[in-house]
Amino acid sequence: MLANFIKYCKDPHLVAKIQQFFGVDIHYDCVKKSDKNGLLNGCAVQENDKNKKRNNASLQSQQKELGDESFYATAIPFWFWNIDGAVGRRIVLVWATVMAVGQTLKDIICWPRPSCPPAIRFQSKWELEYGMPSTHAMIAVAMPFSTVLFTMNRYIYSFPTGCVAAVIWCTLICISRVYLGMHTVLDIIAGLVLAIVMMIPLVPLVDAMDYYFVTNSWALLLLVIISLAMIIYYPRSKKWTPTRGDTALVVSVTVGVHVGVWLHYKTGALIKPLLPPPYHVIWPSYSILGLVILRTILGYCCILGTKAVGKSLSYATMCGILQVNSKELIQSQDSLDNKNKILVDLIYKYITYFTIGFNITYLLPNVFTVLGIERPTFYTEL
Repeated sequence: MLANFIKYCKDPHLVAKIQQFFGVDIHYDCVKKSDKNGLLNGCAVQENDKNKKRNNASLQSQQKELGDESFYATAIPFWFWNIDGAVGRRIVLVWATVMAVGQTLKDIICWPRPSCPPAIRFQSKWELEYGMPSTHAMIAVAMPFSTVLFTMNRYIYSFPTGCVAAVIWCTLICISRVYLGMHTVLDIIAGLVLAIVMMIPLVPLVDAMDYYFVTNSWALLLLVIISLAMIIYYPRSKKWTPTRGDTALVVSVTVGVHVGVWLHYKTGALIKPLLPPPYHVIWPSYSILGLVILRTILGYCCILGTKAVGKSLSYATMCGILQVNSKELIQSQDSLDNKNKILVDLIYKYITYFTIGFNITYLLPNVFTVLGIERPTFYTEL
């Protein structure tokens, strides 16, 4: 019975049926290459007029989702600068742990994404990754539900409303991954179950450990060592995939965030709040909203600059040490045999995204303070 259920959920024909339910008209004529006439990933695709614009947009924009890197790059800094740093630290740690475990399991299990045909893929960004489990589904559980769990006793708001919002968020991401042909239903179910099981001990553990990561140097050093070990001893897969680099990105941002907060504590800037929670949710006035917009625009520009400069300097430095041409290395193909590119790419991502995380919680808040546009409660969220 269970075996039949697993086989049914793993079937790519089920993915194709779900895509057709949402209006994608798929032909199963195989081709050798894709072209500009609707041929993609070995399948000939026909679109209904109703969905033509939508599907074309998804192909061109690569479907920026609630579980995409661009979402993390905007949502996480925004939360620290404009909402709550104490909750932000906990969410980031849960996000990094769940993401790292999911990415690691992908390269251990090595299950391919839904075959095409019969399914059709509307994204090429993650095609090289394996599909089991769906890390998008895992984060779709981890991010919204950890937000609800970490804020339910800290702020006065409707808990059922928060749960409904989290469920909607999770549902939209999971359905979109199947609709885009990137995961089987089994990948989604496995990701959801794994994330739920992980969060049962993870949420209370992170909640308890947050204070020590901020105030204890040895606890912070342990976090740094764990992050480096996860990258160095990452399991070797059968082919090159971007999952190891993505793991380096996630854990380095998390470490950078915590180092920045720790430095605030060590310099005496971060203190305990005058009043204990729970707090009322304060909706922004026009003046506060203006400061939010100003902080956000300035902060995002700094992040983009940090990423550009970090990549350039990291590649130039490492290529100088390894005595290889940086331009040729960047343009070379990704493979397990390209040791230099793997090494340089991992170091670049760790240093650059560590710096971004550090800037989010230390450099930019100090800049905001100098400019007089800081969030007043930022330094009272110990």
